[in-house]
Amino acid sequence: MPRSRSIEGMAVVIAVANQKGGVAKTTTVHTLAEALTERGKRVLMIDLDPQACLTYATGSEPDALDETIHDVFLGRATAGDVLLEREGPDLLPSSIDLAGSEIHLLTKTGREFVLKRALAEVKDDYDIVLIDCGPSLGILTVNALTAADTVLIPFQAETLSDRGVGQLLETIDDVRHYTNENLQVLGGIATMFDARTNLGKKVLSEVQETHGLTIIEPPVPRSVRVAESPGEGVSVLAHARRSRSAQAYVELAGNLEDML
Repeated sequence: MPRSRSIEGMAVVIAVANQKGGVAKTTTVHTLAEALTERGKRVLMIDLDPQACLTYATGSEPDALDETIHDVFLGRATAGDVLLEREGPDLLPSSIDLAGSEIHLLTKTGREFVLKRALAEVKDDYDIVLIDCGPSLGILTVNALTAADTVLIPFQAETLSDRGVGQLLETIDDVRHYTNENLQVLGGIATMFDARTNLGKKVLSEVQETHGLTIIEPPVPRSVRVAESPGEGVSVLAHARRSRSAQAYVELAGNLEDML
């Protein structure tokens, strides 16, 4: 697999995507961002989901923010205007208003490139940019894929995951043809994994064989500690550092860094 753009030079932009909901995209973005920051990387998170779960999970109240990424899509603000600088990774926040951005973009020429143009102002201040995509393959996700260098696919090791991964890979092929010919797929991350079941192991094998998707080790075990973390406004690294899930994400961050 070709290496992504070196993190010693320009920022690597990673879209974390899967149109299937409930596969821990937000947890993966938040925890990997925190773990990579601990490893000395300058990291920016982008919440591109109107549900604003990443914004909430990082301790911000979406409804209380004056400006969000929605205002960037509408041209009322720049990425620098809405950027939230944090002690850990920085954040471009979201709110429910972002749902209106999709309707606005449908009438605009070059709508697939809005995020890419907006990021040009800030991305070189970072080593890694992680985009938390919403559970759809709409224009917001296409914006993320157009702006990205590579794609990371979290998936739950269950029967329907194979179908969801296949649909996403088809969309990635379309994006390569029309808006981002250099887009790569970095690999998949198995989340909420139960090593005790044969189903989980079977799905991992099928996803690799059917789609040729590299699985980045290790799988992240299912844990109530992960589910508790957003309510505390911190990542699972801060909430339950010694949990198996937190340790899996720490290891994943190191493996991810080696792949870039």
